[in-house]
Amino acid sequence: MLVLSRKVGQSIKIGDGITVVVTATTKGRVRLAIEAPTEIPILRGELRPFDDQYDLREVAIP
Repeated sequence: MLVLSRKVGQSIKIGDGITVVVTATTKGRVRLAIEAPTEIPILRGELRPFDDQYDLREVAIP
């Protein structure tokens, strides 16, 4: 696991197509913006059991 420190407005690039930007930090919370190709599903960690039931490549992302 890679652990990084970022300030508001700074970003992290993952591969060629994913960018994560820190947009705000308040009261111990971090707000992130994620840019990724539409064919890559993005799920919150607490929704992880969901992908055990479905093939995420078949889930339509609006």
